This record gives sequence, structure tokens and C-alpha cells, in this order.
Amino acid sequence: FGTQQERNIKKLIPLVNKINGLEKKTSKLSDKVLQRKMDEFRGRVKPLAVEIGQLEKEMLELPEIEKEGAKIDLQEKARQLDELLYDILPEAFAIVREAAKRAIGLRHYDEQLIGGIVLHQGKIAEMANGEGKTLAATLSACLNALSGKGVHVVTVNDYLARRDRDWMAPVYEFLGFSVGVIQNQMNSTERRQSYYCDITYGTNNEFGFDYLRDNMALSVKEQVQRGFNYTIVDEVDSILIDEARTPLIISGR
Repeated sequence: FGTQQERNIKKLIPLVNKINGLEKKTSKLSDKVLQRKMDEFRGRVKPLAVEIGQLEKEMLELPEIEKEGAKIDLQEKARQLDELLYDILPEAFAIVREAAKRAIGLRHYDEQLIGGIVLHQGKIAEMANGEGKTLAATLSACLNALSGKGVHVVTVNDYLARRDRDWMAPVYEFLGFSVGVIQNQMNSTERRQSYYCDITYGTNNEFGFDYLRDNMALSVKEQVQRGFNYTIVDEVDSILIDEARTPLIISGR
């Protein structure tokens, strides 16, 4: 009974309870132990992510007749990575929650844990103003940044991108993640440095125009972005529906 949304949320409650069950134990760990545990997760996730990246490159160079077999291997590795992230999710979320309590004095509540899980699943999390969307995003951002392939957090304007980055940076840095922000006035060197951080905040326009400029670049050295891995979009209805009506256009000579 209940709506589809209520049934979907109900399915997540056991996972939320598992995260909550780890809170007391996690709160007793020292800063160094928390950081070491996150490093252990990196050590498990990153090699598999690197292997997937290598398989993707190799598949591009294969003749068509061999690509189907390589695609099956790639899908299997991707499935293994998904399972690994799901296995470590409860403890990773508990660690991020504890890091937030120590670094910025904020604690993730159950609603934010649910939001973080839904975001990791690649779905839309509808949260009202004041329910802590910015804090909820740190959960799935940290989990998906373990691969070392980067996470983008998309906001609607430069002010929010800078504000959210500065506000949440102590949490990320406590756990050993680098965090950057893309701003309109930045030059190519500054943009490249921010894109190569573990987590990068910015607006849809900045990300979009940098993508277009990179595709117009005459050499790889002129490009600022790297490969795309995982993205969290704030105010997704505004960015993917309202603002999507206005195309991003770069005119060249």
C-alpha cells in the first residue's frame, strides 16, 4: 500500500538502519583511523576503476568483430565495481557523517541518508528547502570519488558553487579528498587544476562551455576537462528542463 515513492523509500530503510547502527562505533574512532578507513576503501575501489578505464581504451582500438567480447568483459567489471560500492556504502556513509560532525558540526539525518543513497543510485532525490540537500550530496560524492576519476557537483550559479564548495570542503579534506570550484573568471590553468580535483563544483553553463571549448582545442594540452565519471545535479528540474531550452553556442572564426 501507499504511493510508489513511499514504497521505494521503505525499501531503503534497512540500509539506513545499517548506517545508523554503525554510528556509535564510528564516533569512537580517532581522526586518523577514520581517514585510514577511507584510504582502505580507495585501495579497493581505485584499482578496479583503473582497470575499467584501461578496458575502455583498449576496446576503442579493437576491430568490430572483437568488440562484443570486450564489451561483455567491460560490463562484468562495471558490475563488480557497482557491487563493491554498494557493499562499502553503509560504512562509507557512516564515516562521512562522522567527518561532517567533526569538521563542520553538522550531522546527516535519516532524510539526508536516504537522499545520498538515491543519488548514488542515479535517481532524482526530491528534498524540500531546509532538508539539507548540500550536506546530503557529500555522501554520494565521497563514495563515487573513491575511484579517483572525479565527481562533478552542478549548481545553478557561480555564487552557490563557491558557497557550497567552501562550506563542504572541510568534510572532503578531512577524508583526504581534494575539492575545487569552476568560476566564470578563471583561466585555463585554474580550470584544469579544479577539474583534476576529486570533487569539482560548478554551474551547468561553465561545465558545458568548457566541454565545447575542449572539443575545439587543437591539442590535448589545451583541454581543461578530464573524463566524466559521476555527476550530482542540484535543482535538476531547472537545469535539465528550464535551462536546457537555451543552447550553449560558441562561435568560431
